[in-house]
Amino acid sequence: MRHTARVLQSLERQAMRAKSTAFIGLGRMGSEMAFNFFSKTFAESPDTRFVVCDALPTSATTFRQNFMAQFPGAHIDIVLTPKEAVHASQTVLTMLPSSPQVQTVYSEANGVIPALQSLSAAELARSLFIDSTTLDVGIARSVSAEVTSAGAQMVDAPVSGGVTGAKAGTLAFLVGGTEGRIIHCGPSGAGLGAKICNNLVLGVQQIVVGEAMLLGQKLGLDPRILAGVINSSTGGCWASSVNNPVPYSLADKSPPCERNYEGGFATALMLKDMLLATDVAASTDSPLPLGKSARNFYAETLRHRPDLAQKDFSSVYERLEQMGRED
Repeated sequence: MRHTARVLQSLERQAMRAKSTAFIGLGRMGSEMAFNFFSKTFAESPDTRFVVCDALPTSATTFRQNFMAQFPGAHIDIVLTPKEAVHASQTVLTMLPSSPQVQTVYSEANGVIPALQSLSAAELARSLFIDSTTLDVGIARSVSAEVTSAGAQMVDAPVSGGVTGAKAGTLAFLVGGTEGRIIHCGPSGAGLGAKICNNLVLGVQQIVVGEAMLLGQKLGLDPRILAGVINSSTGGCWASSVNNPVPYSLADKSPPCERNYEGGFATALMLKDMLLATDVAASTDSPLPLGKSARNFYAETLRHRPDLAQKDFSSVYERLEQMGRED
């Protein structure tokens, strides 16, 4: 009878895990991604269960309250550790600040990998982990190897599109597949490599767009006219056409600069990505003259303006303005 009871309990847990999806990491990006993913999943499968987990329990509580306010029929639980999330859910998504947090969530005592050791072979085979963190490629591959050697599946799925894209549900996932905004980049770590290269370009562009916009104004150009010229010419790029750092320079958009640079991709996170790029470049003997200069400028900006650390990274424009007044 005890054996039968254990079998029934195992089958019941498997059935519950199959209907549950967990999201770990509810920061600016993670909370928007989770909200979009959960809402679309709930619309298609109302019996799906959701689990959320964050290092700050208040973030999970706030997320649950906001989600339940819009979807009162949803079933969403809060857990305190990644281990609990794995026990509750067959599919687990993580969106964390950087490499140290990924190592903590996946490898430490109450993390993902120790939790896998308590699952059955059948549960392991059905378990999928999707990490959208932008982190060190070597660490990503190491964590992925540990998860897969335990018997589960894992993909690195960094995203492009920022907080705006996360909120609108238009992010590009740099993983694998053939439909929608999913771009197959290769084996484990390739998605992260592509994301680091993309953010390297973006980090450099955002600075030079700020330089050009400031120079244009000093030459007597109207910011809206200058932005229009750049965006319809060969200098056009996302940093100018969507994330322009000068308020009211974009007639049909409202970039973070019009909200005191709130609600975008934090300058501290862009510095982190530039450091990842220069570190991996050094390990592969790939020259980054502009990348190093951009990295140094973001670091210098935060030394002089630490208040910009959590502001959108286009706020480096304010440092450029400050430098112009000092000259």
